[in-house]
Order: sequence, then structure tokens, then C-alpha cells
Amino acid sequence: MKELKFICDKKIRCDVFLSSKISDLSRTAIQKLIKENLIFVNGKNVKPNIILEIGDEIIISIPQKKKIELIAEDIDLDIIYEDEYMIVVNKDRNMVVHPANGNEEHTLVNALLNHCNLSMINPNRPGIVHRLDKDTTGLIVCAKDDKTHLKLVEMFSNREINKKYLAICNGVFINKHSIINKPIGRDEKDRKKMSVNSKNAKMAITEYSILAENEKYSLVDIKLHTGRTHQIRVHFSSLNHPIVGDETYGNKNEKIKAKGQMLHAYSLNFIHPITKKNMNFFKLPDEYFFQILKKTAINFDKEELCKARD
Repeated sequence: MKELKFICDKKIRCDVFLSSKISDLSRTAIQKLIKENLIFVNGKNVKPNIILEIGDEIIISIPQKKKIELIAEDIDLDIIYEDEYMIVVNKDRNMVVHPANGNEEHTLVNALLNHCNLSMINPNRPGIVHRLDKDTTGLIVCAKDDKTHLKLVEMFSNREINKKYLAICNGVFINKHSIINKPIGRDEKDRKKMSVNSKNAKMAITEYSILAENEKYSLVDIKLHTGRTHQIRVHFSSLNHPIVGDETYGNKNEKIKAKGQMLHAYSLNFIHPITKKNMNFFKLPDEYFFQILKKTAINFDKEELCKARD
């Protein structure tokens, strides 16, 4: 059990105050801790909706996270490329990249551990050098050894790895090609979300081009220049063009009911960190993506998508 103490500096709800101080805890999680009598204000148990006053002392006891046991699982993988240093996989939708509390099985890492060795620099996330959200499909590269892991992380940091995505978005874009330059940070009201209005936002740059459109929807080619959490989803939502199927940042009255955001990482290009060869990978979205695209009535042949890699 880890114990933290804070002194309140303004009149504010307790859960809002603590979520602003502890980035790993959402307001919902804090309310749960209050109900479990793990948060005290001026030495007393409180109710979840308590309003703090200036000078109030808050003591919070945070239970230790359960250690995650990594299990190798026999799960089919769509392997695009593999050598002794790394592996490139086309990740399915509805698949989390690595285990975490509450989601410890059936992840990409569980599947990879059954197939090959992975770097163990981060034992909770072996092999993982970048991520895709649960319902985002597409290309992801993972490291098999520590040297490759460190080099790939450095390459991502230096923007030496080019990633491109396809998305089905709501609405018609005024600018058919543009760069979105809006810093992104943790949402101050909901710690599980990201926002362009966060006080602690970091630089985030997304470039896009419209491939096809009609009066209601757009098929968008996207290039990431930075790699913030939920970057593409947050940026397009901030333009009032949320991605179809995005339950977190999307249109709550969406007429097309998609199972997860229609976002696919279709292109991955970089210099191999060890062999120095040019590595160029391309993968079309799955059939479900095209089923949703058909429902939008956008007139676009999927074979034409191959041209997007150029």
C-alpha cells in the first residue's frame, strides 16, 4: 500500500483534485477508493461527492497493483515480416497490445511470447516499442532483443520511422490536405481520455489528405509526425470530424454503428536498426473496414488504396 498526502489549495471536488495530482488514477478509480475508506480528509472518512476547502489535508492509500504474470498463448498471428531481430505483425481489431491489470490475457504480447523471444527491457511490455489502440488495426513492429529494442525506441523518438494510417471520418473537410498542429495532454476531467485543451499538453502533429468523400463521410490518408496517445482520434475529433465507430471521441448519434474506430495502420517504413536495409511494409485494412466503408456510400475501389502508399 502506497500512501500519499496533499494539501488542498482551492475549493474543489475531492475526486477532481486528486485526479489532477495523480495521473494514473481516474475520477472513477478515486471514487472507488473513497468508498473503500482509503481516502481521508482531515483524518475522517468522506463521501465521493465531498467538496474540499482550502487547507484541507487529504491522505490517500493506493493498493499495490497486482503483478502481471505473462502467459504465452496460442493465438493466430498475421506475420508480415520476421527476422532474428524483430517481427512485424498486422494486429487484429479488438486486441490489446500488452497485458495490464484487468486485461491480462489474449493480448498481442501473449501471442508473440508463444511464437518467439522478445526483448525484456520492460518486463511488463516485452518487445513493445510503440502501440496501437485496442480497436485500431494494422502494422506494429516488436523487438526480439534489447539492442534492437533500444534502437527502435530511439528511431521513433527521432521520427525516423514513418507510419501512415487510413481512417473513415465523419463529415466533409474544407481543406483536402492539411497539417493539424495541436498539443495533446491528459484530459483534466477524465484521466482515461486525451485532449487538445490540457494544461500539460505536448506537441502533436498529424498530416492528412482526403482520398475520397461524399456529403457525409471522408476516407482519409494520415501521416503521423509525432506519436501521442490517441493522437489521430483526438485531432480529428477536435476538427469535428471524429472517426466512425470511435466510442471515446466520436459522434454519440452516429448512424453507422461500427464496432470500434475505423482506423488502420497501413504503412510502416524505416531503416532496419541492425542490418541497415530499407524496410517498407504495406497492409490493406480488413474486410470489416471495407464493409463499413461501403455503408458510408463513399465511391472508392479498395484496389485504389494501394496507391496511398506512394
